[in-house]
Amino acid sequence: MTAGRFFALLGLLIWSYLLLGRGLFWWPRLPKPAPAPKAWPRIVAVVPARDEAATIGAAVTSLLRQDYLGAFSVVLIDDHSGDGTARIAQEAAAALGMADRLRVVAAPPLPAGWSGKLWAMAEGVRAAGEGGAPDAYLFADADIAHHPRNLSELAARLETGYDLVSLMVKLHCRSRAERFMIPAFVYFFAMLYPFAWASDPRKRLAAAAGGCMLMRRAAFERIGGLESVKGELIDDCALARAVKRGGRIWLGMTRETVSLREYPDVATIWNMIARTAYAQLNYSVLLLIVTVVGLGVTFLAPILVLPSGRWATMLAVGAWLTMSLTYAPMLRFYGVSILRAPLLPAVAVVYLAATVTSAWRHWRGRGGLWKGRVSWQSRP
Repeated sequence: MTAGRFFALLGLLIWSYLLLGRGLFWWPRLPKPAPAPKAWPRIVAVVPARDEAATIGAAVTSLLRQDYLGAFSVVLIDDHSGDGTARIAQEAAAALGMADRLRVVAAPPLPAGWSGKLWAMAEGVRAAGEGGAPDAYLFADADIAHHPRNLSELAARLETGYDLVSLMVKLHCRSRAERFMIPAFVYFFAMLYPFAWASDPRKRLAAAAGGCMLMRRAAFERIGGLESVKGELIDDCALARAVKRGGRIWLGMTRETVSLREYPDVATIWNMIARTAYAQLNYSVLLLIVTVVGLGVTFLAPILVLPSGRWATMLAVGAWLTMSLTYAPMLRFYGVSILRAPLLPAVAVVYLAATVTSAWRHWRGRGGLWKGRVSWQSRP
C-alpha cells in the first residue's frame, strides 16, 4: 500500500468514526423544554465584569427582564474596570425600575494562585450569600443577552435532577472573520467535548459553557466552591469535571440567548484561541505534538494526498466529503452557507497555528493574557 493510499484510508476511517461514533457531536444539541417544577429555586446571578462598557447594559437588562416566577437578583462584580462598567450597569437597572435587584461590588486585588475571572466570581458568591444563601447560582458572562425565558428553562431542567446545567450561547457571527472562524470554534469544542457525552452520567467526560451556567448551591459547596478550581483558565470545564465526579451535569445549545461580543477580524479570534489552547492541553509538549500530528492527519492528509493515484483519490474524496457533511449542520445553525463546508481544512490550519502560538506565548511567560492581565500560571 502506498503512503498516499494509507493516509487517505486512515482519514476516511477517522471521519467515519467521527460521523457515527462520537456522540453525534456535529449535530447542534437543542434542548426540549423541561417540565415546570413544583417550587422555583431562589437564584442569584453572579456576573464578573472587567471593562465591559460596550455590552454590560444589554446584559444586565436581559437578566433583570427574565420571566422567572422564583426569587431572583443579580450581583455584578466590577473587576477593576476603567470604562464605567459599574455605572452603566446601575443605569440600566435604574431605567427598568429594578435598581434594588442589582448589587454592584468591587473585586478585591487579585491574590496569588487565582485566575482573575474566578476570583471575581468568588467575590460575587460571597456577596450573594449576605442576604441569605440562594438555592442556585447563575454564573453568566457580562457580554451575554439572555432571552426572557432562559432562566426559567434552565431552572426547570436543574430541578429534574441535575447539579449543573449549562448552555453554549449563540456566538456573534456577522463579520467575514466570524463567519469563517466562529462556527468552527463551536464545532471543535463539540468534537472535543461531545454534548451528549458530557450530559451522560455513564461517561466520565465533562464540560460546560462558562457564559451561562446554573449550579445548585449544594453541589457548589460539595466540590469546595471556586477555590477548588481557582487557578484554572478553562474554569467552566474544570467546574463541570468537579461536579460530575459526584453528581449530574447537562450541556446544550441555544439560538435565543446570544453573545454580544464582536470579533471583527481573524486576529481577535486568534487571540481568543491562543489564550487558552495550550492550557487545554495541560501545558504538555507531548500533547501539543500529538495534537499537531492528529489534526494534520485528520484535516490535512485527505487534501494533500488527493493527487496520489486513483484509489488514494477516491478514499481522500470520501474523507473530505464526510468531513464536510459533519460541518454543514453547524454552518447552517450560524446562518452561513453550507457551501463553505469543504473549507474546514483551511479553518483547521488557522486553529492549529493559534494552538502552537498559545504554547509559544506560555513558554515566553505571556500565556493567558486577557484585557491587560496575565494569568498567574503563565508567569515565568
